[in-house]
Formats: sequence, structure tokens, C-alpha cells
Amino acid sequence: MANAGRMHHDMGGRDAGPVDRGGHSHPEWEKRVDALMMLLSNSKRRVIGVDELRRGIEELGAENYSKMTYYERWVSSITHNLLEKGIISSDELGRKMAEVEDTARAAGDRG
Repeated sequence: MANAGRMHHDMGGRDAGPVDRGGHSHPEWEKRVDALMMLLSNSKRRVIGVDELRRGIEELGAENYSKMTYYERWVSSITHNLLEKGIISSDELGRKMAEVEDTARAAGDRG
């Protein structure tokens, strides 16, 4: 199958190896990302739609797309959409990320 005209995110028909059909658990952060998207997209809020999530993922570019996991792509798209809509600011995001890093660092020092 020719790759002419395909974007990096168009995986249909490409050989990806065997599919692991066994059950697996998700880390807590992935569950939270999924829950966040469900809250942002529900019929009450409609902050981000599935098409906006997809657009944000497709706009990552080939290099970033291939480096990120499924839920890392979601986080990136959700963040971009919230910034784009002015729901959060880059300053707010930076402060919160620093707070989370400080908390994680402090927890690591205790462990």
C-alpha cells in the first residue's frame, strides 16, 4: 500500500505487529486524563469535542506523534485546546506545572 498523501497519524492498513489482546491496567494518570476528557466533552459542558481532540492530536507533527503515548497525545491536545479557548492561560499552566513538580520532588525526597 502506497503512503502517498498519508499523514503521520493515518495508521490504517500499516503493519503494526501482533495485537496484545490480554487485559492490562492503566496508570492512574491515564484514567484521570480519560475522566477529564469525558467531563470536558459531556453534554452539560461541551468545552472540547472529539473533533477538537482529534485535530489537536493530528497537529502534533510526525516526530511528536511518534514519541508520545496515546494519553500523552490526549493531554497535549486537551492543553492546546484549553489554551486556545482562553480557558487557561500559559501563566496559569506554568504555575500549576511547577507546583506539581515541587510536590513530586518533595514526595520523592520522603521516599
